[in-house]
Amino acid sequence: MKVIAALGRLWLVPLVLVAWEVVTRAAEQPFFPPPSAVLARMHEMWFSGPPSRLLLTDGALADLGPSMARLFSGWLLTAVIGVAAGIAIGCSPRLSDYVNPLIQFGRAVPPPLLVPFFLALLKLGTPAQLATIVFGVIWPILLNTIDGARTVDRQHLETARIFGLSAAQRLWRVVLPSALPKIFAGLRLALSLALILMVIAEIFAGTDGIGYRLLYTQRSYLYPDMWGCIVLLGVLGYLLNSAFLLVERRVLAWHRGARQTT
Repeated sequence: MKVIAALGRLWLVPLVLVAWEVVTRAAEQPFFPPPSAVLARMHEMWFSGPPSRLLLTDGALADLGPSMARLFSGWLLTAVIGVAAGIAIGCSPRLSDYVNPLIQFGRAVPPPLLVPFFLALLKLGTPAQLATIVFGVIWPILLNTIDGARTVDRQHLETARIFGLSAAQRLWRVVLPSALPKIFAGLRLALSLALILMVIAEIFAGTDGIGYRLLYTQRSYLYPDMWGCIVLLGVLGYLLNSAFLLVERRVLAWHRGARQTT
């Protein structure tokens, strides 16, 4: 039933595709190919491989493999750094006062502007791309974690202290679970930003990946291929967000149950 309900919410997609097809065929502009041509090129480039590889072609593995590796590596590395630093800052008002100006300065700097700096520092390739992703996506994780750690119920902390829990035990059993909903909110936003910054990093500092493919098709005037890259990125964003929501619902099932009982 849930699958049927989810499919029912996608009724607008075929309408948009039909409208796109009609408008682009009427306009006859090479810059805006119809979705039938775009989907045909996507199938030819990425999804016409053998069933043993889930229909993925060599081009799909060459484009999507490096991109997904960079995206998840950067996002997971940032999650570890952002959550650890956010818990430490959120639990220490003094530390927060010291680092808050640096945080506000850093989050105001657009990550794409630092790509030339990372290129000069780390050279062309994966290190510069990962640095771009990490710098761009750390802020929602860090800020949400800080806020979550600050808003822990003081009565819970005092109760844990009275029962003799050590500082490490209070961190794992009280602070972290209480901050987890806001941490997940930051992780979800960071995942979407990681996809965007992965493409930007591959355009400016890459030699492979879906972002590099997008740049190549644009410069080669292969407009169905270019739009195929754009559509693929949109589908990837939707799938990643949906998968993250499934994980979040399972991990935070206790949180929703607690809210329903209060």
